[in-house]
Amino acid sequence: MKIFVGADHAGFGLKEKLIPYLKSLGHEVEDKGAFEYNEDDDYPDFIAPVAREVAVRPNDVKGIVLGGSGQGEAMFANRFRHVRASVYYSKANSLVEGGESILALAREHNDGNILSLGARFINEDEMKEAVKEWLETPFPGDERHKRRILKMDIPHE
Repeated sequence: MKIFVGADHAGFGLKEKLIPYLKSLGHEVEDKGAFEYNEDDDYPDFIAPVAREVAVRPNDVKGIVLGGSGQGEAMFANRFRHVRASVYYSKANSLVEGGESILALAREHNDGNILSLGARFINEDEMKEAVKEWLETPFPGDERHKRRILKMDIPHE
């Protein structure tokens, strides 16, 4: 699978570890920056190229973005039509009632196509575990979920 990756200064260190990990899993990876650490950079500059790629091919590619909290990155990515970005912080905060993972729900119910990681809340091992689970969880395509996703993609009034 082709995966686009982008991060600002807060996510830069983990991004540099994520890319070789994704390649080791057999994925084709395209780095959209940042390409060097700069504490004054702005996350939209690196999230937009990822979101644009996913927006054009929402069912064929995935994106992973990293920032301090992951929140602003997901909010910005979700401004692009056909993008369905969800935030992940840590395993401790990602299990719902019954023990199901928020990562799995984002894929199974929403066909999430961008994962936004809160780099200040996870370490390298947690990141790898989360990314692997997210990538390996399929979207089963239940009609009720397809219907809801289509409603997200209509222009808003």
